[in-house]
Amino acid sequence: MVRSHVLLVTLVVTALLCHGSVWALSPFFREASSSLHSGGSYLTQNASWMSQRIDHFRPRDRSMFQQRYFEYLEFFDAPSGPVFLKICGESTCGGIANDYSAVLAKKFKAALVSLEHRYYGESTPFPKLKTKKLRYLTTNQALFDLASFRDYYQGLLRTRFNLPELENPWIVFGVSYSGALSAWFQLKFPHLSRGSLASSGVVEAIFNYTAFDEQVATSAGPNCSKALREITALVEEGLVENATAVKSMFGAEQLAIDGDFMYFLADAAAIAFQYGNPDVLCGSLVAENLHEQDLLEAYAEYVKEYYIKTFGASVDTYNQEHLKETEAGVNSGDRQWWYQVCTELAYFQVAPENNSIRSHLVNSTYHLDLCANVFKKDTYPEVNITNLYYGGKGIAGSKIFFTNGSQDPWRHASKQISSRGEPAWLITCDNCGHGTDLRGCPQTPLQLEGDASKCADPDAVYQARQAIMKHIETCLAEDVSQDSSLYNM
Repeated sequence: MVRSHVLLVTLVVTALLCHGSVWALSPFFREASSSLHSGGSYLTQNASWMSQRIDHFRPRDRSMFQQRYFEYLEFFDAPSGPVFLKICGESTCGGIANDYSAVLAKKFKAALVSLEHRYYGESTPFPKLKTKKLRYLTTNQALFDLASFRDYYQGLLRTRFNLPELENPWIVFGVSYSGALSAWFQLKFPHLSRGSLASSGVVEAIFNYTAFDEQVATSAGPNCSKALREITALVEEGLVENATAVKSMFGAEQLAIDGDFMYFLADAAAIAFQYGNPDVLCGSLVAENLHEQDLLEAYAEYVKEYYIKTFGASVDTYNQEHLKETEAGVNSGDRQWWYQVCTELAYFQVAPENNSIRSHLVNSTYHLDLCANVFKKDTYPEVNITNLYYGGKGIAGSKIFFTNGSQDPWRHASKQISSRGEPAWLITCDNCGHGTDLRGCPQTPLQLEGDASKCADPDAVYQARQAIMKHIETCLAEDVSQDSSLYNM
């Protein structure tokens, strides 16, 4: 049986090569990556710089680095209008994206500012990112960067308008990891911000995140998830006798470690559901009763045509040899993000015990071996400490507005219920993906208002956005006491 599958894979590879269907790898892509955005997808790409402390927790150490930020004042009701701080996450921050936050800024006559995350893009403290140099890459340091920037930029506004007592109302925004930073900022610095929007904010650090694949299977439906499980089994069997042929079929022959390759294939499937485009994957897999060869051909076509070519994923992102590269570069964020995962956040996307779409090669041992191989022996994610410090899903910050998409695999790492006492509000956007409320569907490239017209349920996105507006109105009002009507959405 194994040999027949290997022969099948070899024949499919040959057919694809003969038809010229092996595409070149596309540019680097990660969550919120700006490297794929066209010029029209930005409100501005004009950068400014501030001096930032490398270590906020050693008062006698005054070592500094230059941190990049962006500002957009077209809608700003100077001098006293609100300031919306859009937190950049785990990738290059190339400017202020022209997504739904632009609509919000126009409505509330706000300034828009974004600070690039330390160690990413052009805001790296060191030219070489050896493991010992990454020790200042923590969420706590990043939050103090944001607090220092808030203080710095407020000072700029006072100087610019010659108003020494000027104090603008600030709101912080973020999506996914930066959504967690937004919530944590409001938790730790409530005196610096009127409120927070945490879109798909992953505030719970999770060691083995099996819920990710369980959500993918649920979102895929029984027929598509069955096809994906069959594909995984076929590829696993093919790897036993001819790994090169299997990997070449998907344009990933450089992935020497089988676990890296299977991680790549699992991500390729998950991304369709995470970002609200299930039909682009499942349409070809369940349109008719495909046989083994047809399934592999259809999935290989999807991986290379959509995941790599259209979506912009890079196979090298999954290569542990690539992750060992220490040269800092504008678009080299893979090593940095894995360091955060391996030391503080985890989110290890491991295969569930039963009915898994993901290969069981991608387990906790695989992840810990990766951490040790790429960084150093005994590197381990202290997720319990992270959750103890921030509160995890029980985060007790005030005036935080969480939005989760019902189809988003990351929603299980976000807050699950509203908290009346603090308050922190939660709204679930039905049939929405990751960050849909701000980014819309599809998300490459970003368009004005996030292009909600192409989402599975535009009305649900509209309702979520109306709730966001109401939250901001409440936070910006002089009386920022609890608004109980928010709990009824």
